[in-house]
Amino acid sequence: MKSRKIWTILTLLLISMTPKVVAQNVQLHYDFGRNAATTTVEMFRPDGGGSTFFFVDMDYTPKVSEAYWEIAREFCFWQDSKVNWLSVHVEYNGGLNTVAGSFNNAILGGLTYSGHSKDWSKTWSLTASYKAIPGTIGLNGERQVNNFQITGVWNLDFFDHWLSFNGFADFWREARPWQGTEYIFITEPQLWVNLNKIKGWDKINLSLGTEVELSSNFVQKGFSIMPTIAAKWIF
Repeated sequence: MKSRKIWTILTLLLISMTPKVVAQNVQLHYDFGRNAATTTVEMFRPDGGGSTFFFVDMDYTPKVSEAYWEIAREFCFWQDSKVNWLSVHVEYNGGLNTVAGSFNNAILGGLTYSGHSKDWSKTWSLTASYKAIPGTIGLNGERQVNNFQITGVWNLDFFDHWLSFNGFADFWREARPWQGTEYIFITEPQLWVNLNKIKGWDKINLSLGTEVELSSNFVQKGFSIMPTIAAKWIF
């Protein structure tokens, strides 16, 4: 399991210059790869200095079998004609699994560069971070606290916002001696049909869609594909 941080980190980061905007959503996914359901709760709140974002994922098989959360803060210190932003990024993530126990805590710090099209139908961001994982043991048995992570996030709206294609991609260093690996890649593109575009349904903030998790050395050694069907309600 990984974050569903899809449109939130990016789209919501980019509207952080509008202090009155607050956004939350709840997602329900059925994961065919894990034969499990996952719920995601996301919250974003901007302020005069940037924005704060967090999400919580929980897996059910059928009882809660895994929980994971991230909280991130963006300190925006530069903008170019309100189209591009440069921010200091600070993040914490961690969680637990009923089989494996607690995940290693991770603390990240870096820079985020973000941009969008004039009509906001296309948004993107790229974050490069130092990633401290205190509990990591290297492949040779040494402590490997110092790591890195690169994250890209995008959101593309099509057909007058009827369809949304969004997602993220993470690449980071984290040794896993039991697999013999130390680099992990994961991307989770999502495709949503936004039902509030139906005439008379403008107050029904429901989207239906799918997500495909593509990963390498994340769930297990090697490449994995895990599709879902999903619903999302935006508050």
